Amino acid sequence: MPNIKQNAVTGAVQVNSLNSRETLISMFILGGLFFVFGFITWINAILIPYFKIACELSNFQSYLVAFAFYISYFIMSLPSSYLLKRVGFKKGIMYGLWVMAIGVFIFIPAALSRTYEIFLLGLFTIGCGLAVLQTAANPYITILGPREKAAKRISFMGICNKAAGILAPLIFASVIFKVADNEMLKQLPLMSVFERNEALDELIRRVILPYSVLGTVLAALGILIRFSPLPEIDTEQEDETLSTLNADKKNLFDFPYLILGVLAIFFHVGTQVIAIDTIIPYANSMGMPIMEAKVFPSYTLFTTIIGYGLGIILIPKYLSQVNILRICTLLGTVLTLLIIYVSGNATILGHTTDVSIWFIVLLGLANSLVWAGIWPLALTNLGRFTKVGASTLIMALCGSAIFPLIYGYVADHSDVRTAYWILFPCYIYLVFYAFYGHLIKSWLPNFKKKTISN
Repeated sequence: MPNIKQNAVTGAVQVNSLNSRETLISMFILGGLFFVFGFITWINAILIPYFKIACELSNFQSYLVAFAFYISYFIMSLPSSYLLKRVGFKKGIMYGLWVMAIGVFIFIPAALSRTYEIFLLGLFTIGCGLAVLQTAANPYITILGPREKAAKRISFMGICNKAAGILAPLIFASVIFKVADNEMLKQLPLMSVFERNEALDELIRRVILPYSVLGTVLAALGILIRFSPLPEIDTEQEDETLSTLNADKKNLFDFPYLILGVLAIFFHVGTQVIAIDTIIPYANSMGMPIMEAKVFPSYTLFTTIIGYGLGIILIPKYLSQVNILRICTLLGTVLTLLIIYVSGNATILGHTTDVSIWFIVLLGLANSLVWAGIWPLALTNLGRFTKVGASTLIMALCGSAIFPLIYGYVADHSDVRTAYWILFPCYIYLVFYAFYGHLIKSWLPNFKKKTISN
């Protein structure tokens, strides 16, 4: 067993002092957390059309679901890093789960009053809790082993996350939607104001039971994490080589590849959330009822899991994580153009619809290993800046708040297909980061500078 290097004050240990059993236990616990992340996050795919109906919203207003949820990352990420520096990873994760539970319970008074603004407050609070969890879990899994295998570890976590994402919309839709609702929705425009309010009140109150259960589970998970064997990893100490390398570093802007990586995450999460959260409304626009369209987010997430599986097999034996990143960003660029320019009906998996919807599904494959590729490149050699650097990357998740609103605005003023043009500049920047941006170590031209090894 290796010699354990432990911080006498915090009890945190050096990551290289963990044995294989401790590393495996940590992976297992983190996999459970990423499942929770996925379940909570990808419910939004069904909440958007659900609130649009029940609260009588426009496209733009309905995408405030994503805005309220993800803008919390921008607001809470830096405070989360300071919280984690003060209390450590384990207590930070516990607090994050408890904040999420509070946000989930806010859905109860929101449903009783059918007040969209209160739902948005609940979503914002859930997002604040998730910001703490993401700020803790993502750097933890990134540094929990060799750097060249970081994308493989993140791929394992991604499978947990997206498997939950496949289940979440299907389970939630089965609880809140009934087959008879299709007929009720057709009759809504013909109802009196009183009848319509009665029908919509009954529809919105179906969230009370599942969210009561979910809040209780999150509160219990916080307690379990606090007393779990998850080791506290010390990211404040640097070895001699890294300490010398970062001796002249004063702040995060001394790491250009990190700042450019933050922008890459910003654009990446925008493409990811658009691919998943807009696909049901896009299918609705083609005349597909919501009970049939509800499966498409799960299809997109399934293609994402396929991508993760390929990453586990290929990285690093056959392809480096940076080359996988380059392939994925180029694929996303091509699929965006296919969504916009290729049309025509096709019957796939029993669904007869415009072929463009299947290109949106395939965006799940293109997006699958982008996150896993960016994180290890952006966190390279940060040393004592790791927690703050990770919180800045998490802050970039606000891209998931902004891009759906832009999509919704364009969809309201043009059409839902034209709105997918928003993806194109995102993928162009991601291609830049994959091929060149992650190599930039200085903001000033320096032809003698060394590049970061991939």
